[in-house]
Amino acid sequence: MAEFLVELYLPRSDPSAVAGAVAGARRAAEELTAAGTPVRFVRSIFVPEDETCFQLFEAASAEAVREAADRAELRVDRISRTDGSPEEGRVDPCRSQTT
Repeated sequence: MAEFLVELYLPRSDPSAVAGAVAGARRAAEELTAAGTPVRFVRSIFVPEDETCFQLFEAASAEAVREAADRAELRVDRISRTDGSPEEGRVDPCRSQTT
């Protein structure tokens, strides 16, 4: 499965918004997986200063992630495919690869 980063606006004035977005994303991913479309909610990062929340998903396509976001009633600004992380044996473009 590929990794996708979901970007959405969440107001810092509503502390329950982040918890609700996480719970909804997790529930929607579980529902889609049970229905035969594998989607895994990995984690969420909230940047209060920017009122932006990033959610990381694993799925076969951006469309599957979009469906999870729709089911979770998230107002998504953008979905981007990521290059993964070095822990998964992938190259980290931010680190020098010379020895």
